[in-house]
Amino acid sequence: MADEARTNVPRGRFDFEHVPETDRSFESALAAARDGERLSVADGIELLTTGTDREGIDLARKEAVLEAADRRRAEVVGEEVTFVANLNNNVTTACNTGCLFCNFKDTAQNFEQGSEADHGGFTKTPEESREIVEAARELGIYEVTSVSGLHPGMALDDDHLEILESSDRGDLNYKSPEAYETDPGTYVEQVEAMDVEGLHLHSMTPEEAYHARRGTDWSYEEVYRRLKDAGLDSVPGTAAEILVDEVRSVICPGKIGSDEWIEAMEAAAAVGLDTTATIMYGHVENEAHRVMHLKRIRDLQDRTDNITEFVPLSFVHPNTPLAERGIIDAGATTHEDELMIAVSRLFLDNVENIQSSWVKYGDEQGLKMLSCGANDFMGTILSEEITKRAGGEFGEFRSFAEYVEMITAVGKVPVERSTDYRQTRRIDPDDPPFGPELGPAADGTPMAPNPDRTAPDPSVADD
Repeated sequence: MADEARTNVPRGRFDFEHVPETDRSFESALAAARDGERLSVADGIELLTTGTDREGIDLARKEAVLEAADRRRAEVVGEEVTFVANLNNNVTTACNTGCLFCNFKDTAQNFEQGSEADHGGFTKTPEESREIVEAARELGIYEVTSVSGLHPGMALDDDHLEILESSDRGDLNYKSPEAYETDPGTYVEQVEAMDVEGLHLHSMTPEEAYHARRGTDWSYEEVYRRLKDAGLDSVPGTAAEILVDEVRSVICPGKIGSDEWIEAMEAAAAVGLDTTATIMYGHVENEAHRVMHLKRIRDLQDRTDNITEFVPLSFVHPNTPLAERGIIDAGATTHEDELMIAVSRLFLDNVENIQSSWVKYGDEQGLKMLSCGANDFMGTILSEEITKRAGGEFGEFRSFAEYVEMITAVGKVPVERSTDYRQTRRIDPDDPPFGPELGPAADGTPMAPNPDRTAPDPSVADD
């Protein structure tokens, strides 16, 4: 039995060099996966397509792949499902990169002094970022995640600002912070502001690191070293999208190429920063691209051994330029989502943790992924603007009580974790109330605001 279509984009729409065709059989690939062998790209394509010798996804074969992945998950991490108490504090939506999959950004010109443009974007000063993070710390969070648009006025630090101010190059995507209604400060100033005592700061993607070195001869190592000195603890492996340049040339031609993304991640590892890794799938790419991406992540982990988790991100298409321009009319199917989680578990034999994103999948499907190979269920996320602005339907906050209820309902063990997974705490579902205990100000109190605890306002923005 097969579903109606393997992917959502007609095969002939883009003349891609890489297509999902192999000389490998599905049966051989599945046997290799079950035996714990290191899979080839051809193996991964066979598993992700449930066989290239037929159209559509074969549902019986799909279940066999999911079963193999679930067994591997149990062998590697057992029955624990982890989550973290965290806050998303995105600094700005101002960005001129023009990625076709994104509706988070707002053209930076709209933020300039005297602009009368009507937009829903924001820019936070370092002082505002610190206020938000300090309030969230008192609620018990452990982690602050910050991923933002590439504001033209943001430089790495004062040294970088001086270089940009004196440059006569017109290709640096730079305009003085004084030109904007709100000065976002430098990256170092924002990192220092969010480096609140005891919290783990997870920020500065490879794309942001590129923005933080533009116009200089600084290496990525120099950039990440300065950020680490300012308080950065780990680097999110977003901006990866699909690490195949023929896909990137369609969906994000203004972004760095896949080789430079890898270079930045290696530099972060070289200065002692942990990283995560992601894939954003379900747009114009095909299964060959997805597995090629997994191969690049696996090879990177072989060299660095510092990737703490892999996060498959199913593309949320409404309200994005890809949808508005008629390039796509849907994201990945549920079958594709489940297979992406499963093949990630089977292919990435050197990455211990695979995350299920309830922000992307929703609660019901997110929980299903925990039987498809995933073992982590994200975090509390006190604010989540990116997916919401793209048309995502799911919530911005998840309480510990909800986590405990959902995870135990599917027969798993709820476990609070630190960002790097080095600290964990099993939660007894029979011992409420449920709240974080690993954060520097956490005492087990539920995170829902009460008269003695004030929640941060995630809407603090440039008026």
